[in-house]
Amino acid sequence: MKNVIITGSSRGIGFELVKLFNENDYKVIALSRNTKPISNLKLKNVHSHYLDISSSASINKTIKLIFKEFKKIDILINNAGTLINKPFNETSFEDFQYVYKVNVFGVAELIRQLISRFKTKSHVVNISSIGGIGGSSKFPGLSAYSSSKGALNILTEMLAEEFKDKGISFNTLALGAVQTEMLEEAFPGYKANISSSEMANFIYKFSLEGNNFFNGKIIPVSNTNP
Repeated sequence: MKNVIITGSSRGIGFELVKLFNENDYKVIALSRNTKPISNLKLKNVHSHYLDISSSASINKTIKLIFKEFKKIDILINNAGTLINKPFNETSFEDFQYVYKVNVFGVAELIRQLISRFKTKSHVVNISSIGGIGGSSKFPGLSAYSSSKGALNILTEMLAEEFKDKGISFNTLALGAVQTEMLEEAFPGYKANISSSEMANFIYKFSLEGNNFFNGKIIPVSNTNP
């Protein structure tokens, strides 16, 4: 059985991904600040652990649990993220700091601590936003979010270059609008035309096969023009 780690597993895309991998007999560690949604499912191949990815202390504690369960990691999906919709003039240093801690710093630290468990053909999939791609449409209020996702995109390219000789692949899927709880919270009433389960199916397939064709790529996933 292959070993998979998924962050942001309590709801939305992450929640659906955990169920998909379990159904297909992968061993899964599901990480989130809220472990109950996954734990309550009592899935046979899944262990759910607490992780606050904005906290280095929380990451350190979770890494110890992961190392007890997994000697190798085949797939890591960095799905956890946060979004603040606020006019730039109203944002604070703390707003930007928190968004970057979740969307960039925590992702980098998690990968750094797990790197010894990745082997040839391991695949790290970072979940970003099409708003973090240069030249795409931008929306007022998302200065912290979109800029953090742009940083995540560059991080993906750098890690792919740094670890290419070890056969570890790093790719980013830059998603367009998906109907998730986070989207509803940030944009009340907005309706995306792609559901969490539909996007989870795409990410699931890409995480299994995408590294056969891509490494260090930022791939837009949207059915509308950016």
